[in-house]
Amino acid sequence: MDAKKIILLIGALLVAAVTAYLAKEMFSTPVAPKVQASAMPEKVGPEILVATRTLTVGTIIGPDSFRFQPWPDQLIENAYYKKGEAEPTQLAGTVVRTAVSAGQPVTKGALVQPGDRGFLAAALGPGMRAVSVSVSTQTGVSGFVFPGDRVDVVLSQTVSGEGDGTALKAAETIVRNVRVLATDQRTVSEDEAGKRDVKTFSTITLEVTPRLAEKLAVAQSIGQLSLALRSIADNTAELERAIAAGEVKVPEGNDPKAEKTMLLQVASRPMDSDPTFVVGADVSRFQRRSTPARPVAPAAPTGAPADPATAPVGPTVRIARGNAVTIVPLEAK
Repeated sequence: MDAKKIILLIGALLVAAVTAYLAKEMFSTPVAPKVQASAMPEKVGPEILVATRTLTVGTIIGPDSFRFQPWPDQLIENAYYKKGEAEPTQLAGTVVRTAVSAGQPVTKGALVQPGDRGFLAAALGPGMRAVSVSVSTQTGVSGFVFPGDRVDVVLSQTVSGEGDGTALKAAETIVRNVRVLATDQRTVSEDEAGKRDVKTFSTITLEVTPRLAEKLAVAQSIGQLSLALRSIADNTAELERAIAAGEVKVPEGNDPKAEKTMLLQVASRPMDSDPTFVVGADVSRFQRRSTPARPVAPAAPTGAPADPATAPVGPTVRIARGNAVTIVPLEAK
């Protein structure tokens, strides 16, 4: 073979080998990782009070309504409650004036302290009224009714008769599911240590509708009012009763928001429909079931004018036995 051709062949092989090596090095070199700039961590400031649940306007605050949570230092406002400056137990009994969402900081302007101007008005729901009624140790559940509880109001009365002198004893539940706003002038049910403070009281302030306020005012002049403390679990039974009576409109479809609204409506409204009552005969066989009848007027001589003082009132029946005529009221026994 010609020496010149051999040299050219060797040169071509060398160029091919070098090219293959360079290509291998190029594709096998690892790609440098991309450098990402890490965000600078926010400087954590002091702990502040945040709401553990949604606090609507008029909510009476308890110690479990708040918790402390660290908050970015650059977002701290002077209106926040900082740890060391306020404790949840110190805010118990205050009323929410501005709604606070769950997890949001609670500002000083969102709460109304007891004794502040407009405190009771802030505790009332829209369209509701505050009315106070007199109770005793016996009628007030021995002091075990606290602000925020719900009670039934029972009216006890004595109905006088006109017959044998015995009276009718009766008790009637006139209002149900009423929220207690205050006992005497206390709106807090806990002491400084956060424990339930049981104290007797002589007056109790209730949250009712305008019509029920009038009803309670009349009831206090009729007889004695007593409180019956309701269980927290009564809402389900009350909902079933309200649905059966047609007092609540059941939402169509499967809308959780509408169902929640319906439950809140039943749980928060006082009611005076479908009252229940008990009379003396339901308790003792020696008591009456109805009011005594009016006395029967004596028979007047024929042709003699009736005495207006003894004349029966209402529908009567004239019974003639010969010349004797007797007038008998229809309601007589």
